[in-house]
Amino acid sequence: MLAAYAARLDARDPLSALEWGERPEPQPAPDWVRVDVRATALNHHDLWSLRGVGLAEKQLPMILGCDAAGVDEDGNEVVVHAVVGDPHWRGDETLDPRRSLLSERHPGTFAEQVAVPRANLLPKPASLSFEEAACLPTSWLTAYRMLFTQSGLRPGDTVLVQGAGGGVSTALVVLGKAAGLRVWVTGRDEAKRARAVDTLGADAAFESGARLPERVDAVMETVGEATWSHSLKALRPGGTLVCSGATSGPNPPAELNRIFYLGLRVVGSTMGTRDELAALLRLCDQSGVRPVIDRVLPLSQVKDGLAAMADGDLFGKVVFTVQS
Repeated sequence: MLAAYAARLDARDPLSALEWGERPEPQPAPDWVRVDVRATALNHHDLWSLRGVGLAEKQLPMILGCDAAGVDEDGNEVVVHAVVGDPHWRGDETLDPRRSLLSERHPGTFAEQVAVPRANLLPKPASLSFEEAACLPTSWLTAYRMLFTQSGLRPGDTVLVQGAGGGVSTALVVLGKAAGLRVWVTGRDEAKRARAVDTLGADAAFESGARLPERVDAVMETVGEATWSHSLKALRPGGTLVCSGATSGPNPPAELNRIFYLGLRVVGSTMGTRDELAALLRLCDQSGVRPVIDRVLPLSQVKDGLAAMADGDLFGKVVFTVQS
């Protein structure tokens, strides 16, 4: 089968480590199933994998990709949950110390077929296209958990989203507005700030680091070092910072005096559970909420999508389609 895979690792030039070509078809283990992929979506995780973050030389070659929507062996249209855990683990699978994402220990979804545990399949709502459904299992699930499980926000509260154009940040804006929150965003790019307001429905957009009109109830943080101090200063006393990433660096000054003096909560958040993905699918099906898609490309053009992500030239998700 045709697939896009990491043939080597290169921290400086990650796109050079990507190859497109034939790979062996998956041979499912017991209680695993094969899925014919119809659409898959790009995440920063794929770029980091090519750089060697979370992926070791001994695991190469590794098919990339976490997200997929497709058709299972029985002809059912399905969405793939990307978190693969210990089958004996009980409870929140994001806390399983042996968990991994597809494309870390097991071949990923940038292929014509993928093998996953049978329990990782959820029915795809008929109202969602394969392209829309493929956006949900990673960045949109991450945003869902940040907002509805980790933040403590209630309708009418104000949330600040750091960043105005990425997959998680656009999902945070759309989901936050659907939940009755007042949503503010920041961003370096004026055009992306304007789109966040005009297209996504954000209530206000500010330059990165700008002084806000008032302090907010929660901040959604995926950027890390570049925005961390601003995120802490933006919070009201007792507010919550939810962090699910650090694309600009993982080691900002902690500012512990501000955290303890103002009683701030700093909450880590990684991906989401199968039950949360099921709830997200229901939300999209019943409310009409849809993922923000920047572009749709054939899977053979995966390098073009990765280049756009590396350059920051995106507003929403990059989706790849696979011919049936």
